[in-house]
Amino acid sequence: MTLHFAFSRRAGYALAATLTLALGACGGGGGGGGEGGFFPAFPASSAPPPASPPETSPPPATQTYSVTGTVTGLLGTGLVLLNNAGDDLPIAANGHFSFATPLAGGASYAVSIKSQSKILTRVCTVGNGSGTIASAAVDDVQVVCAEPPSRFAYVSNGGSNSVSAYTVDASTGALHAATTLSVPSPYALTVDPSGRFVYVSSTSGNGVSAYSIDRATGDLTAIGAPSVALGGTSAGMAVDPTGRFAYFVNLAGNRVLAFDIDADTGALSSMAVSSVETGGSPYGIAVDPTGRFAYVANTGDGSVSAFNIDATSGALSPMAVPTVTAGSGARDIAVDPSGRFAYVLNQGDRTVMAYAIDPVSGALTQLDATPPATGGGPFSITVDPKGRFAYVANLDSHDVSAYTLNASTGVPTSAVTPTISTGNRPASVAIDASGKFAYVADNTDGKVSIYTIDAVSGVLNPQAAPTVTAGQAPNKIALSR
Repeated sequence: MTLHFAFSRRAGYALAATLTLALGACGGGGGGGGEGGFFPAFPASSAPPPASPPETSPPPATQTYSVTGTVTGLLGTGLVLLNNAGDDLPIAANGHFSFATPLAGGASYAVSIKSQSKILTRVCTVGNGSGTIASAAVDDVQVVCAEPPSRFAYVSNGGSNSVSAYTVDASTGALHAATTLSVPSPYALTVDPSGRFVYVSSTSGNGVSAYSIDRATGDLTAIGAPSVALGGTSAGMAVDPTGRFAYFVNLAGNRVLAFDIDADTGALSSMAVSSVETGGSPYGIAVDPTGRFAYVANTGDGSVSAFNIDATSGALSPMAVPTVTAGSGARDIAVDPSGRFAYVLNQGDRTVMAYAIDPVSGALTQLDATPPATGGGPFSITVDPKGRFAYVANLDSHDVSAYTLNASTGVPTSAVTPTISTGNRPASVAIDASGKFAYVADNTDGKVSIYTIDAVSGVLNPQAAPTVTAGQAPNKIALSR
């Protein structure tokens, strides 16, 4: 008798032994020997193999998100941003930026400024710069670069041999007198862009003296270094926007003299290339906002001399087209804050001529527009820090001419109210960094007139307290951060 079974090895060994005995009883094999049985004998110690472990999936990757934003108003190089005190990010131009290292959700971010641009006329600040990463990229960090607020004002008083100092109320524009410094026969003055030094020219000593600014009070102190000789009166004066170089026009010598500025003391020393020739009877000078170009208005021959500025040494060299034609008696020149346009005041013609500035070469090209008229005896020109308006101080007509500047073309046109009455014989106009307030040095009155600026029309409106006292025959007014 033959029996067939489907037998699983996982069945117990007892069952296997029972089947063997049963088969033996049916004549299927020898009793208990196992050699003739159908099933092999299993050792008592044998066990089933272990089960395979279950398969597991790898953990999901951690989601990360970028930290990004925009930069506006930047001039020059040197701006470096940080995130969480690291991940250095140099910024070369306005526009979008993104840090290289993304952050995980739930992590904190904190954007800060490691170093500012080398152009000291702008200070960059961070907005929306810190927080916690949610489930999305951060894209609203804002870095805004702008002229720092005006804190002090300085006026050269030729008739009283002094320079008047004032503090500026940032909210109202009011001036509050600080100390008055004795300076022999001051004429022109300029302030370095770091707000630490003032340079004043003298009509009697034919030189320029340097003074340090008390950062708390605005008071001036002679730095101790001797005046630098110019061989004649300096009318126009300019410090480059990096604060390293100073340029003074030599009215009688038909030259511009160039000086290095000591970064610690403000002392002046002649450059290796100490001067360059200009046109006849140079008067006004302007340096473009990036510190690459300089322009001089020449009253004697109605021209503008154009120079390149060496980025390392500060030396001036004539451009490929060294001179462009202006109007009769080209007396003063101003460059708009974007560096795209220049405006020349022609005293003989009583006009304002406009030029486009080539962004690469700095060459001037006169705009195809009819130059607007000024008042009588135009003496100086200034452009507001926002690039919206220009103003001319008119000595003989006792007023200021106002112009709107086309943001695209640069063309100036007379404002809705083209002239604003001032005190007697206004000599210069200064605009605060916010573009809200204007200050006019009234030469014969010995006062400074204060105005608010209409943001739409550019018209000047006298303040409730419209004037402050200066010295005798105030000539030049300059503002400092």
